[in-house]
Amino acid sequence: MTFGKRLRFLRKKMNMTQKDLADRFSLGESTIGMYERDEREPSFEFVRQLADFFNVTTDYLLGRTDHPNPPEQDDELGTLARINQLIKEYGIEQMGFFDIEKWKHLTEDEIREIIQHFEWVAHKAAQKNKSSGKDTEE
Repeated sequence: MTFGKRLRFLRKKMNMTQKDLADRFSLGESTIGMYERDEREPSFEFVRQLADFFNVTTDYLLGRTDHPNPPEQDDELGTLARINQLIKEYGIEQMGFFDIEKWKHLTEDEIREIIQHFEWVAHKAAQKNKSSGKDTEE
């Protein structure tokens, strides 16, 4: 679905006329009409304002997804949020965990310990994938 069709759908869903929407954003009614007919493209800022107004994502307005409001915690984002939380909880961000310069000064024992941990994590993931029937090689 195009941006214009999505805009028209959302506007009608809120029982608004083109004039109502135009007035809300201090635009001309004809501007809204051109957007809805895909004769004119809005600015990025206006797309953001519409997304906020209609309570949808900009990706939905732009036709990149068919989900107006994807769940807050999809698997990937939930996992990344949890990792970010753990980094903060354990103070890793203050320890320079992501500062490559600080990694240069690790001892051989510290490097071996990190490698063993990564190998353990990879092994556990492989076991999990194997037990759930997922193929780990593509």
